[in-house]
Order: sequence, then structure tokens, then C-alpha cells
Amino acid sequence: MPAVHKLLLEEALQDSPQTRSLLSVFEEDAGTLTDYTNQLLQSMQRVYGAQSEMGLATEQLSRQLLEYEKQNFALGRGDEEVINTLQQFAKTVGELNTLHSELATEMADRMIFPMIQFREKDLTEISTLREIFGIASDEHEAAMVKYSRLPKKKESEKVKAELVGEVAYSRRKQHQASMQYYCALNALQYRKRVAMLEPMLGYTQAQIHFYKKGMDLVSKKMDSFLVSVSSMTQSIQAQLDTEAEAMRLTQRELLSMEDTVYMPDRDPVPVNRTLIQKAGYLNNRSKTGLVTTAWDRLYFFTQGGNLMCQPRGAVAGGMVLDLDNSSVMAVECEDRRYCFQITSPSGKTSMILQAESKKEYEEWICTLNNISRQIYLTDNPEAVAIRLNQSAIQAVTPITSFEKRGVGSPNPDRAKPGGVQSSSGSSQKSSSAPEPEDLIIPGTPIQFDIMLPASEFQDQNRAGGRRTNPFGETDDDSSPESDDSLLQQVFAVRFLGSMAVRSGQTQEVIYEAMRQVLAARAIHNIFRTTESHLMVTSSCLRLIDPQTQVTRISFQLQEVTQFAAHQENSRLMGFVVEGRDWSVEDEAGEASFSAFVFESNTEGEKICYTISLGKEIIQAKKDPEALAQLIKNMPLTNDGKFLLLDSETGDAANGGVADEEESEA
Repeated sequence: MPAVHKLLLEEALQDSPQTRSLLSVFEEDAGTLTDYTNQLLQSMQRVYGAQSEMGLATEQLSRQLLEYEKQNFALGRGDEEVINTLQQFAKTVGELNTLHSELATEMADRMIFPMIQFREKDLTEISTLREIFGIASDEHEAAMVKYSRLPKKKESEKVKAELVGEVAYSRRKQHQASMQYYCALNALQYRKRVAMLEPMLGYTQAQIHFYKKGMDLVSKKMDSFLVSVSSMTQSIQAQLDTEAEAMRLTQRELLSMEDTVYMPDRDPVPVNRTLIQKAGYLNNRSKTGLVTTAWDRLYFFTQGGNLMCQPRGAVAGGMVLDLDNSSVMAVECEDRRYCFQITSPSGKTSMILQAESKKEYEEWICTLNNISRQIYLTDNPEAVAIRLNQSAIQAVTPITSFEKRGVGSPNPDRAKPGGVQSSSGSSQKSSSAPEPEDLIIPGTPIQFDIMLPASEFQDQNRAGGRRTNPFGETDDDSSPESDDSLLQQVFAVRFLGSMAVRSGQTQEVIYEAMRQVLAARAIHNIFRTTESHLMVTSSCLRLIDPQTQVTRISFQLQEVTQFAAHQENSRLMGFVVEGRDWSVEDEAGEASFSAFVFESNTEGEKICYTISLGKEIIQAKKDPEALAQLIKNMPLTNDGKFLLLDSETGDAANGGVADEEESEA
């Protein structure tokens, strides 16, 4: 006999779309079998009815033949021979009627009854178990919805324990119902063969018994066939018994697992941060109106560089989002736990998902970040993911400030700063792209906030703690720096991170710093940022606290050696500042470079253009004619300053401030 397809009981608990898809095939097969069984039973009942009618007809024929003698024919004399012949025919027909009645009885017992029993017992059991499985699945879905709504804040242990118990109960109930349903469907693959063969075997044997008295030769010719059919039926029945016993043992073993298997957020296995493939159920947030949203529990999986979604009952999944160069971050959403957001490189497409547990939540973020780096395109993606994860954990250490490095730390071979950038704020790319190690030393610490020690940038923070108005008005009118400023523009930005770099003469170092800062934030789950105001003047750059109007840090514009906006995410920008390392034995100090990365509310190119204009003003101040020509070409405000853009900060510049926000970088 050919192999029989079956549902694996081990996959009943996971209840994946693949299993559901295979289950739908079994259900379709069961539905087709039900329809065919009804049609076959109708045909068999028609044969049985014809056979029963044959018995009644032969009985009536026998009686009618005997009634010939009792007829008073006017011309009936001389019919004695006919009467005797008809009486013999009546006896023969009577004997045939007995055989037909026995044949009809055998058809009812050996053909009709097994088919009716198969339909009423086996097929009805499948239908009942299907309804029970559907009810259990709906109860589990309802329990998971209630559990997913469990708030992260003000969490009640009693409510959580009740919901966890409810989820575990419904999941166990669904598990038991699914295994019973799977066992019945698996057994149906054997029983349907027996159900098809056994009635026909009974029908054939009844026919042989009917003709056996006068058809010995025919019956002998069919003996071997009937024996083979009987052997086949016995063999299938033996296989069914063996498979049923194996399924009972597997079911007993699977039900002996601990209750923690059914409980969400009880993952004893540590988080795997090197995955490049992931699959599982997630809650997807979708808008149902202008202000209303809905959460749908769907099955997501990764395929290459794409995120796929496969609804229940679907044969295959469909692509939801291209993950290449996308950003993934944790978010706070509707007071739900374990939420994260995926944003496309252009920033135009994003989606918010919710994981079932903390382990799933962290593994999804790490996996999507690994795919975003296009690790899956390498020859050995698993090894690359492990190496990158280990190097990231060792090299990227989040700190709150640039504290002094310990003795023995690597001293980067910093390149000497080059000339001033062009008016566009960008330098020509070299013929060959530099390696990341040539731009930033591996293991360089990253700073994630701007609260620096006073001694760290003492040569840069010229403004100190002086309160500064973002529109150029200060309480200290004696400051020549503000009086001589021809350019003042304020941008709302969020500081993402800064780190020491080898060189400040190429934009590649800014792009690499952006990549490492964003990767470090994702690895260490640092997603909070604080909004500040970046003031660009013709002499310096200032980062101002929008609430206190205190300058957090200031850089002379001449110290900014390089600045650029991200090539794909236009809201990211950064610049490189040149300083002096006084720890070396050099009176002038050795040149050092630091890269600062920001996320802006506007396009980073606007900030770069403003910085470039400030540098042009510095150069033009050396030549009065060039300065006059520059002033002539640019619009000015009423107080003689360059007019570029309206202030982006609005009321925030006057003391209002947005608290900590989620970075979309």
C-alpha cells in the first residue's frame, strides 16, 4: 500500500499557518470524502432497493403463476400441461425468490450497514471534532487578545495571574482538541479505504453466494480475488491498529509536558541575537478610522530580505515590507508591552508590531536588524551574524559621557585636518571607499547624551552656562560674539550620539559614525532622545536647552571640519569637530576629531546649507568686498542678519519644550 499522509501531533501546539494549511487539505479531503460517501451510499441503496424489489417481484410472480389455475377461462380446457408447467415455474421462481431475499438481506448487512456506520460514526465524528476545535481556537484567540491588552503600567499581579491561567487553560484545551482532531483525520485516511473496500467485498460475496449453487465455476474463478481483497482489508486494519497505538503514545507523551509550555512570557531559553530568520505570531497595529486602531494577531516570517505575513487559511504568505536598510526600534504604543516599529529607509512606510513575550520581542528586533544589514547575502550569514554581534557587544559600550580612557587603551592614528569644505558642505569622495577601521577604531566608546564634564570640551564650550535666546537676544549685550553675528538660525534636533573618529576630512566618517550609533542604540535598547535647539551662527554652533535656554555645548564654526546629511534618511545629519589632545607631549596638542550625530525635524541638508553659509561668512569677513557681495546676494532681516528660514522651534523657543521623544532614526 502507498504511504498515508498524516498530520504531526508535535505541531498541534504551535498551530502555525503551515500546519493550518495542511489541516485545510485534510479537511477538504474529509469534505470530499463525505460528499462521495453520500453519493456512493445512494447508489448502494438503489441497488439494495432494486434487489428488494426483485424479491418482491419474484414472490408476486410466483403467486401470479399459481393463480393461473384458478382462473375461469371460458376456453380453458386443455390447459393442464400449461398449468403444471406454470406451477413448476412458480416453484422455481419461489426458490429464486428465497435466494433474492437472502441476497437482499446480505446486501443490507454487508454493504449498506457498513457504509451507513462509516458515515454516521467516522464522518460525523470528524465534523463534531472540527466544531470543538474551532470553538477551542476561538476561546484561545479571545484569551490571547485579553492577555495582549494587559497594560504595562500599573500592572496588577492578580489580574495578570488570572489572564495567564486563562491563556494556559484555553491553550491546553485547544491543544487537546487539535490532537484529537488530528488523530481522527489521520485515522480517516485508513478508515476510508476500509469503508470503500468492505461494502463492495460484502456485495460481491453476497452475489457469489447467490449464484454459487448454479455457478460453481464462476465462484471458483473469483475465490483468489476475494481472498486477496480480504487479505488487503485485514492488512489495512492491522496498520490502523498500529498507527492508532502510536498516536495514543505520542498524545500521552505530549500531554505530560509542564504547564509552562502553555504560558506566555515564560521562555527559559536565552535570547538568540544572531538569528537571520524568524517566524511566529505578532499583533499588527492597523488604523480603522481617523483616530481608532485595531490589533490583529497574524503569523509573520522573514524570507531573504523581506518580512512576510501569512493569514490563517492562506496557502502562502505575502510580502509586507522590504527590510533592507530599514530601521527597527522599540516603541511605546497604547500602553501595550513588547511593541516595536519597523520603518523603511525612506521613512514613508512604517508598521508597529507587538510580540508575545520579552524573548520574542528582543529576538525579533535583533533578527530584523541583522536582516537590515543584508547579512543574509553573505556566504556564511550565521557566522557573520555571530561575529557582528560579538564585536558589537564588546566594542559598543553605552556611557553617559566621554570619560577618560584607561591606561593601555588604543590611541588612534588621527589624520591631520584638511581644508575648509566647499559651499555645499561636502567633499569629493575618494576613488576607493575606506574601511570602517580606517575611519573609527573598533571598540571606541559612544556617548548617548550631551551632559559632558566641564573639562572634556573646555576648548569648545566657549559659551559656558550662559543663558542664550535662540533668536539672537541675550541678557549680556557686551558679548561681541552676538553683536558681530550676521547669521542666526535655530533648528529643532535630537542628539543621538557622538564618538571619537580618526579623521575629519571625509563624509564617510560621518556615515560610519551614524551607522555605529544607530546600531549601538538598537543593541542596547536605547531609544529615548531629548529635543534641543541647534543654533547656527556665523561664528559658532550652539546646542541650547529649550526649557532653560542654557547652552549645553558650543563649537566654533572654524572647528567644524566636515558636515553631511544621511544619503537615504534625510532627517539624519552629523558633523565632525576638531579638538586638541593635550595628553601628548606636544605644546600645541595633537589634533583629535569627534563626530556628532543628530536627528532633525527637518531635512538635514538645510542644516548643512546653513553651516556652509556660516563658513562662507567667516571667509568673506576677511575680504570686505566679498562680504558686501555676499550680503547683496542674500536677503536680510530688519536687524541686518541673513534671512534663511522661519524658526522651526515655535513656542518651544520661548520656554516650551517637548520632553523625551522616540527617535525615528
